[in-house]
Amino acid sequence: MRNIHRKSCVMKYLFVFLTIIILFACNQEDSNRKALQNQIDNLQSKLDDSYKPGFGEFMSSVQVHHNKLWFAGKNENWELADFEINEIREILQDIEKYQSARPESQSISMITPAIDSVSSAIQHRDLPQFEHSYMVLTNTCTNCHSATKHEFIQIKIPNKNMFSNQEFKLSP
Repeated sequence: MRNIHRKSCVMKYLFVFLTIIILFACNQEDSNRKALQNQIDNLQSKLDDSYKPGFGEFMSSVQVHHNKLWFAGKNENWELADFEINEIREILQDIEKYQSARPESQSISMITPAIDSVSSAIQHRDLPQFEHSYMVLTNTCTNCHSATKHEFIQIKIPNKNMFSNQEFKLSP
């Protein structure tokens, strides 16, 4: 009888001991979850507060590359022209990525055919096609502005090189 009582006591202690371990483990897991959630919340706060260029900053950057593209193409600096058209393409992709909530972002794709046409002229090193495609691109930009109720922003073919510190003609 004593043996049964002893086994019963051992079983009770073992049960209590295991219960304590399980409760402790659950508490640790809950504590780990809270720590991870705090890290996630902290990172989300930092992400929310991080700098994201506004729509206007992106568009100003497009305008810079649009200007450089013209002078590169007119001077038949096809490598630079290719670089500039790809910069414009990347900026437009960034607008779709970082400014997707803006209604204007929904119209960005209307520029793609004009960009593709300029790119084709560059690949073929065809100055007359480049000039025509560039004019279509420029008009498409202005049309996009009108379609998005920004008709007061009208883009034109540049008549002055605003980058006097960059050579657009290739050296012989």
